[in-house]
Amino acid sequence: MNQPNGVQELVTRFAKMRAVAARAVADNPGNFKALFGAGVAFRLAGDFVSAEKHFLSASRLQPGNPFLLFELGIVQEYLGQFDAAIATYRGSLKADAGYFKARLALVMLEKQTPDANMIREMEAQFQGRDEDGWRTLHLGHALSKTWEDLGDHAKSFDWLVRGKRRRREIRPYREAEQANISATALGTWDAMAARPGFSSEEPIFIVGMPRSGTTLVDRILSSHPDVSSAGELPTFPQLFKLLSGSTSKTGIDADTLKVAANIDPEALGRFYLQSTRPITGHRKRFIDKAPSNYIMAGAILRALPNARVICMRRHPLDTLIGNFKQILPIEDPYYDYVFDIQTTARKLVEFDRTMKGWAAVLPANRFMELSYESLVDGQEAETRRLLAFCGLPWDDRCLNFHENTAGVGTPSARQVRSAIFRTAVGRWEKYGTLLDPAKTILAGAGLI
Repeated sequence: MNQPNGVQELVTRFAKMRAVAARAVADNPGNFKALFGAGVAFRLAGDFVSAEKHFLSASRLQPGNPFLLFELGIVQEYLGQFDAAIATYRGSLKADAGYFKARLALVMLEKQTPDANMIREMEAQFQGRDEDGWRTLHLGHALSKTWEDLGDHAKSFDWLVRGKRRRREIRPYREAEQANISATALGTWDAMAARPGFSSEEPIFIVGMPRSGTTLVDRILSSHPDVSSAGELPTFPQLFKLLSGSTSKTGIDADTLKVAANIDPEALGRFYLQSTRPITGHRKRFIDKAPSNYIMAGAILRALPNARVICMRRHPLDTLIGNFKQILPIEDPYYDYVFDIQTTARKLVEFDRTMKGWAAVLPANRFMELSYESLVDGQEAETRRLLAFCGLPWDDRCLNFHENTAGVGTPSARQVRSAIFRTAVGRWEKYGTLLDPAKTILAGAGLI
């Protein structure tokens, strides 16, 4: 069977990325660019231990490079080396006091206090025209987190709004377009029904809105000896796009979803599984934790009928404020909703509508919804239900997921190294009337 252009490149990407990185360093052992490039490649491929090794080697050649130190801090954070990450981010700022990404990373890791904060420096750096909105976005988030630590949620919220303003001007959320994508996606279940999929049981997909507990469930399941985490893989929707024959210029759009019947489900499932190597394959099962794959749930279970799809649900207002407070992959139009509290609320309405559509048609032994609050309040019972759904035997290590030492590439890297705690439930209440515009939208849709 002829493969569309790009399929083989996607299928072999992770293996090639690692091979090229290793070869570049072997050929140029004392070359900064080779070591730095290898570190980035290993980070993107999910090998955080190798990434740290190469970044450390590069740092001996250029100890004061702020961009290198920032990258090193990221992988140290992913590996749970939080004290080392703090010191590394400080080194990045010492080399370049205006490096706003390192400043935000440091503020996010350290508790800010009345006697130890960077408010004055950040407010000064926030001023002036910001052409692309990146500087004000990062500094606005850093100031927001600072005022949250200091207990002033009104100021914290105000800095979020101010920090997001320029990005909102540049990247207004195309609400109707995104809603059309979700609505059209629901048709893929029927459109792909005529042919069988690929019969592997390896993949477990964890989907949902960001900040809804997807990383927590990933950590619980990957603490099982039969399960590994592959992180957030972009390859399923990318392969779907290539195999659909769609010629539209964007990724998963309504035009692409409308031609889902063109796709051979077996080929899609098989190519997807191959594309996860060598990250996967060393354990019986693996997790793909890409939250936005909720749109692809029907296509996933047509291509991989023996896979499992777990959708995380969380109180809409906690999900709302969690998304609004997070810097997400902002070059993806999917995430442009986070620049405004009302568009974030409308995104939640669209998400809820989509998940109700999937729940009505997808097989209950392959698709489940899991409540974050239920998991927090009944950890063992919900963990047992989760393992049973995945066809996995009970293992006590899933209750002690916080003892898992494997790296985790997510903003939740610190939280998931602690035992389950209930303090994250009901955080929205601290914002009071500031959330009223969003509450109106959610109440109108019957979500609160």
